[in-house]
Amino acid sequence: MRIIVIGAGKVGYALAEHLTSEEHDVTVIDKSSEVIDRCSGALDVICLKGNGANAKTLLEAGVDKANIVIASTESDESNMLACLIAKRLGAQYTIARIRDPEFNESQTLLQNELGIDVAINPERATALEISRLLRYPFAGSIESFAKGQVEMVEFRALESDPFVGIAMKDLAASVPSLPRILYAMVDRNGTVLIPGGDFTILPGDRVFVSGDMMSITEYFRYLGRNKQKIRSVMLLGGGRISYYLSRLIVPMGIHVTLFEINEQKARSLSEQLPKVDVILGDGTDQDLLEEQGISQMDAFVTLSNRDEENLMTAMYAARRGVPKIIAKNSRTTYMEILNDLGLDSVISPQFITSSTILRYARARENSNGTRIERLYRLVDGKAEAIEFIARKGDAYIGIPLKDLHMRKGSLVSVIVHQGKIIVPFGKDHIEEGDHVVIISRDSGVSDLNEVLYK
Repeated sequence: MRIIVIGAGKVGYALAEHLTSEEHDVTVIDKSSEVIDRCSGALDVICLKGNGANAKTLLEAGVDKANIVIASTESDESNMLACLIAKRLGAQYTIARIRDPEFNESQTLLQNELGIDVAINPERATALEISRLLRYPFAGSIESFAKGQVEMVEFRALESDPFVGIAMKDLAASVPSLPRILYAMVDRNGTVLIPGGDFTILPGDRVFVSGDMMSITEYFRYLGRNKQKIRSVMLLGGGRISYYLSRLIVPMGIHVTLFEINEQKARSLSEQLPKVDVILGDGTDQDLLEEQGISQMDAFVTLSNRDEENLMTAMYAARRGVPKIIAKNSRTTYMEILNDLGLDSVISPQFITSSTILRYARARENSNGTRIERLYRLVDGKAEAIEFIARKGDAYIGIPLKDLHMRKGSLVSVIVHQGKIIVPFGKDHIEEGDHVVIISRDSGVSDLNEVLYK
């Protein structure tokens, strides 16, 4: 497909890089000569210096032949205007990054009036992700499929867990009381593994399990993981993510203490969030953290604009015994360091945004094939979880899974048939309209027929 990316900041650059790896024809537009030089030297894309909201620049980029235009500059207004002009000039599909809370309530109206097909709010999406992790503090990450009926939960295996050291094929007989879920994937020291019958989980593995909400809840209750409840949380930084997150978790009965060093911003947040304790001060100051009772907190979330501050403050909170720590990180180079330090819940707004946009791009690419409902990039982009809706007439329909060939490095994680959750085995089959969740170590899967075939 022909895709134009307007704005090559962290999100735009990551998108251009990934879309190019999937062999799309990508054109990048940015006002900065320095940014254009960086993209030109590092990516196999066409680079164009200019204003992406300018009709002349868009026409020069070939907007009239573009399948998708993605506006991801720092300015919401520029992104909306760029999408409006791109659509008028012939672009088939437009995606805009819109971040300001003021636009949130009127987002549907803006999309309809400006011809924006998809509007993405990275900060709100990140806040939603964090709120899920605060509801399930034992989890490293949580993804949902089939309109919330199916969940995939990541957690770290402990030596005391009853499944450790037992081959998957022997698990039901060895631990018959263990609730039945699917062990979808394991991250072992940065290597993604799809468990087979002879596979055994080791202590320290990051394990991804999937199933319906009731089974997942029973499973973690059996393991004793869900005893911890989050009732108090500290937030470092008073940006948009903190604002959205506070609005989400205060109604859940969670007490929030928020640190903001900028006086004007702190005052504004105090007015907008009357039930939140907004503290004017440096949230990285250890004396201030102690004064506000960090060691009594159930959770600490670092959301400043500096990754280094987030990392160091998260480490201090861990040392002070805070049970649940979530760190925001924008740099992929830090991910392995954070995991090595035991910080399992690491959030990247750029990663969430690019994953969301890639899902739409993948769906547009395969508009005549199996429909993609959800796409999540897992383990720092080394694997993907994709939800498809099975299509009438496809070759895999009605055939037992054991009689089908499966793409290497892939696994059918869950089938949802008429609202019933099926953890699939060899005798199970897929029917028209079923929701099917696939785990794949390969990037770029856009059709269920690429994974299952006769």
